[in-house]
Amino acid sequence: MSTDRSSQEENRQEQPLSLHQRILSDVEGHIMSGDWPPGYRIPFEHELTEQYGCSRMTVNKALTELVKKGLIERRRKSGSYVTFPHVQSAVMEIHDVKLEVQSLGLEYGYRLDERHVRKISARDSGRIDLPASSRLLDITCLHLASGRPFCLEERLISLSAVPEAEAEPFDAVAPGSWLLGKVPWSTAEHRIRAVAASRQAAQALGVAVGSPCLVIERRTWSGGAPVTSVRLTYPGDRHELVAEFAPSAIG
Repeated sequence: MSTDRSSQEENRQEQPLSLHQRILSDVEGHIMSGDWPPGYRIPFEHELTEQYGCSRMTVNKALTELVKKGLIERRRKSGSYVTFPHVQSAVMEIHDVKLEVQSLGLEYGYRLDERHVRKISARDSGRIDLPASSRLLDITCLHLASGRPFCLEERLISLSAVPEAEAEPFDAVAPGSWLLGKVPWSTAEHRIRAVAASRQAAQALGVAVGSPCLVIERRTWSGGAPVTSVRLTYPGDRHELVAEFAPSAIG
């Protein structure tokens, strides 16, 4: 009986993959090896049909499984594309967006959109708690992942807390990375919200107005003095937050 079972196992192992399995395996192999990076348009269904000499239904079945696995996404009238990795951030970390992008194996890019020095105004109420005469550096910039918009950053920096920021152009380095290396912080506050993309955010992130977005608002202090307030806006389908908890000790 054991010999019969061994023969059956060998026969199963020698059986060639079905066309559906071959397509699934080949496309997944291209993606996992990096041959087809995030954002890459995979061959159209009719091209795969010709390549494998099979029906369109067989190709569609394989691609549908890849969509379920989260490896590709289908865009109407455009084709199927390799998905960008889903981002996870620890809720209470002061993280560097550049490192966040690089941890996904993607090429980091940065673009400064606006930078100007101004006095604090009524519209800053709730974002940063400073006297009425205070001066701010107001920065808007965009973080990119392999050329694709990743995160919109809107930041206020107190020039009384960080006077050297006024001379920094921030055209080559993002303010968050710069601050982490310059100013020790003692306290931080996070606020996390789901919002509909404003016109400005939608344009910057390349999504439709009203699309779901995840917003992380963070304020930091050093020795009780406000340092910076930042609003980070991510496309909602590409980012999630993770927190780890341990049970409290029972006395």
